[in-house]
Amino acid sequence: MARAALSRLSEPGDAVLGRWLARAGAAAVVACIRDNRAPDEPDLDAGRLASYRARLAGVDPSADLERVRTRGGRFIIPGDTEWPSQLDDLGAGRPIGLWVIGTGSLRLLALRSVSVVGARACTSYGAHVAGELGAQLAERGWVVVSGAAYGIDAAAHRGALAVGGLTIGVLACGVDMSYPQGHAELIRRIAEQGLLLSELPPGEHPNRFRFVLRNRVIAALTRGTVVVEAALRSGALSTARRARDLNRHTMGVAGPVTSELSAGVHALIRSGGATLVTDAAEIGELIGAIGDDLAPRRAGPVLPRDLLEPAVARVLEAVPATAEGAPVERVARESGLSPDEVLQRLYELGSLGFVERCGAHWRLVRRR
Repeated sequence: MARAALSRLSEPGDAVLGRWLARAGAAAVVACIRDNRAPDEPDLDAGRLASYRARLAGVDPSADLERVRTRGGRFIIPGDTEWPSQLDDLGAGRPIGLWVIGTGSLRLLALRSVSVVGARACTSYGAHVAGELGAQLAERGWVVVSGAAYGIDAAAHRGALAVGGLTIGVLACGVDMSYPQGHAELIRRIAEQGLLLSELPPGEHPNRFRFVLRNRVIAALTRGTVVVEAALRSGALSTARRARDLNRHTMGVAGPVTSELSAGVHALIRSGGATLVTDAAEIGELIGAIGDDLAPRRAGPVLPRDLLEPAVARVLEAVPATAEGAPVERVARESGLSPDEVLQRLYELGSLGFVERCGAHWRLVRRR
């Protein structure tokens, strides 16, 4: 109850309140704010305490809990069995608690999750790639995490939903709000088929700073972050940087070098801040279990000529591509081998169907 109240007093990522909570506990913090008793905290000045106290006057945590409960949700806090312990890597800036809607266990779903983020005003190429990644990851048993925004986020969510996969939407507003409004149906589907979560209590609206602060939760919650498209000043890059700082895998998808919306991803890869990936198999190899999630080895087709021994291949290369072919002596001269060895190799090639004898000459077999 105390943490539900505190979630309304400060913005997400408030490290001062986080350190106070770690030292005193939530109930004691609420009591100090209510009684206007300043604790011995070096960064907690009178102005900040007054701001907390002013907000506390209008807080009704019971009503907030009931409002989310009627939507099929709950409020989870550190120490609960459903709390994902990887969020503790955020230190004093970890969430006070998380408001969650959905039936799955956040802790269990986050164990095998990957975030897919990128530009809101994405290109058709970016939307296609994000949708394919979302679907491929879901088919491999990964939970796709994103921010339910326009562009890359929506494409990744829809890709996972389309193949019956699970997806998590991390919102920069209350979980009972639909933002953006154009994604009301998508957000409803995520809540039904996956999870919606937010640090902000019900009824809270997003703003520019809350989107940036939301990104740190996306980065910390998942095993890795994939940036599909991002301009040089894209907010998606902040998610990648936080993931890198938290020792999570950071990955990027290359795009056209002429596209401004891929410039940020390219710069991230070029600086060594991200690993280039092209599909879900390569993502799984990076963030999955060692030896269990290996991507298939990419190689061109193996041609019959590739299987020939070096000496045999040299003789085959020396046979001219003409209808009359050449005698053994000429083939020996061109290949640099002795006539006796060339004759043996020519018969081997004949058995394999590469060449044929025509009188005293040998020529290539014409294939349809």
